[in-house]
Amino acid sequence: MSAFTPPLRDDLAGQVPYGAPQLDVPVRLNVNENPFPLPPELAAAMGQAVAAIAPELNRYPDREATELRAELAAYLGRESQVSVTGAQVWPANGSNEVMHQLFLAFGGPERTAVSFDPTYSMYPEYARDTFTRYLTFPRTADFRIDVRRAILAIDEQRPSIVLLTSPNNPTGTALPTEDLTPILDAALAHGAVLVVDEAYAEFRRSGTPSALELLDRYPNLVVTRTMSKAFGLAGARVGYAVADAALVDALRIVRLPYHLSAVTQAVAVTALRHSEVLQQQVRTLRDERDALADWLAARGFTVAPSDANFILFGRFHDRDAVWQSLLDHGVLIRQTGPQGWLRVSIGTPLENDRFRLALEQAPGTEQEAAP
Repeated sequence: MSAFTPPLRDDLAGQVPYGAPQLDVPVRLNVNENPFPLPPELAAAMGQAVAAIAPELNRYPDREATELRAELAAYLGRESQVSVTGAQVWPANGSNEVMHQLFLAFGGPERTAVSFDPTYSMYPEYARDTFTRYLTFPRTADFRIDVRRAILAIDEQRPSIVLLTSPNNPTGTALPTEDLTPILDAALAHGAVLVVDEAYAEFRRSGTPSALELLDRYPNLVVTRTMSKAFGLAGARVGYAVADAALVDALRIVRLPYHLSAVTQAVAVTALRHSEVLQQQVRTLRDERDALADWLAARGFTVAPSDANFILFGRFHDRDAVWQSLLDHGVLIRQTGPQGWLRVSIGTPLENDRFRLALEQAPGTEQEAAP
């Protein structure tokens, strides 16, 4: 039998799947997971919830995820003190699927998405998959958005999607409201949807606002979040968008039928009803982040201020060698972002201590001068 060559799209030839290394090492601090197991009482409650619906798994799930959307709206009222309805919330299989749906609905051939590097590396893949032109513009040296340049890019490129990330991955940088609002105004003037990706919002420092506070003023604003991080549900795959109901209805058009399983919905609803149980984990991770940032700075590293559950630090002459040395000591972190920088997720106190010890033993940790 002759070999079969699949008729792969030309633009996908030579491409490789997205993914960070999944290695079996003692300390994994490379993908920004919540390092703490779910509390036993929450895990038990989830098991009970799934057992309760198991006899009905022969039926399709609620395709509108009505109960979950109401619980998410209630949670946001507690967490961010904003009032939204279930009609303004749209959950999917991780914020990745939410973002993909946004590109399906508002991107496409002869349309443009604009973002600002360094930022989340999946954005250009959403654009590729939906035949959307993708343009990026550089952030400032301290990883903020250059507001004037951002407005100019929107005026010149007339995108249908503008992507802003706060806190930004991989830098941890939060987007101040005074920077966000003029960009929102520019996007609204040109009929563009502006997406603020807030996957790490629960880890933001006290006084750092959420873009959710602007929903009443901007009908073109979409805020995306995830339950993978603060809720420790990376394995459950639950993300969601919050926006004007008309934008949510547009996502409903492009969603796959019954896209969110009954099991996923039951697990997510249970987690939301126990959200207070998880807040101590979030507080611990915030404290550990700040302590680790101080430790790195005290040893001469350049540390990007972080409102997330990770830290970008550097600058290294040979970050590959440092990364490999850490791995040799059983600590896996991430090579991502600008050259000369590394990113470490915040782990448990013990894991963070293992990282400190491994970094102290790494060769080649002399830093470059800041630009």
